[in-house]
Amino acid sequence: MSKEKTSFVYVTYIRSTPEKVFEAIMKPEITRLYWGHENISDWKPESTWEHVRANDRVVNIVGKVVEVVPPTRLVITWASPSQADDPESYSRVTFNVEPYEDMVKLTVLHDELEAGSGMAKGIQQGWPIVLSSLKSLLETGKGIDVFAKPKSASSGSLS
Repeated sequence: MSKEKTSFVYVTYIRSTPEKVFEAIMKPEITRLYWGHENISDWKPESTWEHVRANDRVVNIVGKVVEVVPPTRLVITWASPSQADDPESYSRVTFNVEPYEDMVKLTVLHDELEAGSGMAKGIQQGWPIVLSSLKSLLETGKGIDVFAKPKSASSGSLS
């Protein structure tokens, strides 16, 4: 019996070009600046890709490249390395990059996620900060700390 699936969609508008946004998703030297990880692949369909933490070289996510249409669309599969041998554990991420007036509309669809799983919960928290950092990097030249944790309201500190 197959497990219930869920999806997550995030849309943002970035003052940039489709080419720069697409490049920022794929080039390790750029992804490390806003994600703290490097996306490593030759970016050809059926090739593997790895999401490697930049500072300690630990592979956090693995998958395959499904579709590449520069600079408008990238589709990859996504799984924890510990579950890489289980085809049912893979989800899919689709990046759609569209010109929108003098900006880019970036839509990220992460689907085929197991509903209620740790992965589903993690990406719901992760994608918004990662894509906010991407937007910040491309618009200001500086990403944000994607590993920052929200301050507790009960701590009494505003700083």
